[in-house]
Amino acid sequence: MDEMPVIFDRPLLRRRRDRQARRLAGEPRATAPLYHEVADRLTDRLRDVHRDFPDALDLGAGAGALSALLRDRGGVSRVVALDISHEWGRCHQARPNDDLVVTGDEELLPFAEASFDLVVSSLALHWVNDLPGTLAQIRRALRPDGFFLASFWGGETLHELRAAWMAAEIEMEGGAGPRVSPLVETADAGALMQRAGFALPVVDADRITVTYEDAFALMADLRLMGEANAMRDMRRHFSRRGTVLRMAEIYRDRFGLSDGRIPASFQAIYLTGWAPHDSQQKPLRPGQARTRLADALGTDEVPTGIPTRPGPGGTGGEG
Repeated sequence: MDEMPVIFDRPLLRRRRDRQARRLAGEPRATAPLYHEVADRLTDRLRDVHRDFPDALDLGAGAGALSALLRDRGGVSRVVALDISHEWGRCHQARPNDDLVVTGDEELLPFAEASFDLVVSSLALHWVNDLPGTLAQIRRALRPDGFFLASFWGGETLHELRAAWMAAEIEMEGGAGPRVSPLVETADAGALMQRAGFALPVVDADRITVTYEDAFALMADLRLMGEANAMRDMRRHFSRRGTVLRMAEIYRDRFGLSDGRIPASFQAIYLTGWAPHDSQQKPLRPGQARTRLADALGTDEVPTGIPTRPGPGGTGGEG
């Protein structure tokens, strides 16, 4: 069996978040408004689910914004908050005092099977090397008919920064290195949910555009959010000053706005799914439909000339 490729240096990610947590000194909202915005949008989706979830896991809990929103929602009695960074998970005032905070790795969950009614994750899973494996572990950690809800940055995120870096490095150094993390595309996310064994999976996305004074302000904000480059194969030396300045120039020339600021695109992908349970809706097998599609649409059926294939235990018929 082929080993899962290691894209991200997760020990480096942990060290950076430990260091950044000490700098934040309990003021996450002043430095990470984007995280709070996505957490708000994530819990809006949870409010549409009219169920109580007594035991919840906040996976990749970070600054605690999502844990606090879970408490506000009601129907959640206990929140276990897990983050790879011990300092990041404990330093923020947004976290309710009675949360159980666990230091652990999203790639190796330290929980027994069927431990939670709800697992939520806001902007953490895009740093996981083995996303299919992590999703499968999340599914096992849910009780039957438990709910999973997550967000992570998708493939269109920071496409402007990626293009500017690539152009600058090719022009100034004759080749480009990995600068912006590879991210999952929306079209692939649904297949990952099905592969992990979730029932009734749903995937959607929205795009958030944030403007900055220049590319240096954008990169400073990424560091404050704990989102600086942590790819294993990234360059381990400081960038050349001329290349950095050229990157900022290209960014402004290609993407700059009329007011002199630059835009940065963030694509948030949202996943929802359920741990399988006998009470859930299930699709009919081929040949079991009782109503013709033509009748539902109020139109005439036009034969295709292609013979129908018998379904398991039945004969082919209108679907």
